[in-house]
Amino acid sequence: MSEKNTSNGIGLGTVLFLIFLILKLTDNIDWSWWWVTAPLWMPVALVLVIVIIALPILVFKYKK
Repeated sequence: MSEKNTSNGIGLGTVLFLIFLILKLTDNIDWSWWWVTAPLWMPVALVLVIVIIALPILVFKYKK
């Protein structure tokens, strides 16, 4: 039988978000909530930007 090595740990983005959240709630930083939550939504936004840029390039490249 094969053993699956799955990790259910907390990711870097979650750790950064928690740190920023604690700093914001304790008034140690005066950042906008957009930047406090950025570690949660930035990876998704980056992937969307890459897909939006790459999709037209791939469509025109393989269009016959």
